[in-house]
Amino acid sequence: MSEPAIPVGDARALARALVRIDSRNPGLTPGAAGEVECVALLRRVLDDWGFRTEVHEALPGRPNLLARIGAATTSRRLMFSGHLDVVGIEGMTHAPFEGTERDGRLYARGAADMKGGVAAMCAAAWRAAQQSLGGEIVVALTADEEYESVGTRAMLERGVRADAAIVGEPTRLEIMPAHRGFVWIEVDVSGRAAHGSRWDVGVDAIRHAGLLLSELDRVDAEDLPRREHPLLGRASLHASTIAGGIGMSTYPDRCVVRLERRTLPGERGEDVVAEIERACGAVRARRPSFAAEVRMLMTQGPDDPERYAAWARGVVRHVVARDWRTRRREQVELSFESDIEEFVEPPTDPEAHLDARAWVQRLAQDMDSEGLELLYRRYVLQESGKELADDLASSPAAMRMRLMRLRSSVSAMARSTREAFAFAAATLATAASEFQILDI
Repeated sequence: MSEPAIPVGDARALARALVRIDSRNPGLTPGAAGEVECVALLRRVLDDWGFRTEVHEALPGRPNLLARIGAATTSRRLMFSGHLDVVGIEGMTHAPFEGTERDGRLYARGAADMKGGVAAMCAAAWRAAQQSLGGEIVVALTADEEYESVGTRAMLERGVRADAAIVGEPTRLEIMPAHRGFVWIEVDVSGRAAHGSRWDVGVDAIRHAGLLLSELDRVDAEDLPRREHPLLGRASLHASTIAGGIGMSTYPDRCVVRLERRTLPGERGEDVVAEIERACGAVRARRPSFAAEVRMLMTQGPDDPERYAAWARGVVRHVVARDWRTRRREQVELSFESDIEEFVEPPTDPEAHLDARAWVQRLAQDMDSEGLELLYRRYVLQESGKELADDLASSPAAMRMRLMRLRSSVSAMARSTREAFAFAAATLATAASEFQILDI
């Protein structure tokens, strides 16, 4: 039997092969090839590596790939989830599909989002299977993630399920247990066509669209920053495309604006439609001739860590415990709610999380000054973008303000999840005590 072209378990070789395939999403780039060639390559490789593979079309010419390895008879199943489509290549400064390697980095369209992650998950699944897994790993690779996510929906409709899932999207190697959603909105602004000389008859749809954009600019600058999630930050809104007009000497009778609104947990597509309609109403109150129709084109919901925070923390704790001391010596920044848990296990009783002061005392007993410095750098200096504690230590007033803002963030976390509140409260109190800035 001939050797496979890509060595077994070699994530780098697999990533290089994948990024050299043009898999632009045809929904974004008309006429693009999509995922067919990537799926064909991966199926050949993973069959050689010992996976059990299946291919199913989400849409004609848009295949999904399922690759299973491990004990198929058990009910325990972990999913590695990814996608094979990529966005367009406009504006790129290097060759999009050559897979150039330079200074330990791989440059190509999709190298980060997310063919590198796909290759890493395939290699990780194969390596795990060499250790007599007590369950099955399913590598689920979908089509069309970058546009309408029809691949994921098709996979769910086929009944593909797992007990837990890890999505290999690029996160700078941080564990990200939450994500924003989005809503695509189309606003059709109506005007009245007329000759350019007939100001008394014509209604300029493009100018009216400009008035709406001005109001939406106010919403994004003033209203949306008040909606903030402790892990995801603020909600946001931007104008994606605009089209209108039929000639230089004609009042435009129509202008279509398409918007994207990034949503936070608790926000629904219907809420965003109502938000845009309120903006239209504000414009109409100032300009009675303004008329527009608001339509929701598509929505993907956000997700919050509260439903599976315990599972995510367990994974973090297991991964980080192996190299905590090395990482601390190297002054690597701490990841949220991870490294400290090797020293102090959080209370298991949910009600115990409300007693943050007791946890602070336990934390202080088990953390030395070096660890406290890192806590300070991670949770206080990250707001200012500085890297050294003494940059703010010389300015107690500035540090006090940053600690107070951080305490405000802790209050926001309390509304999301008790575990996050307790951990942030403990960290804040410990850092404040160490630097003798703020008595909590």
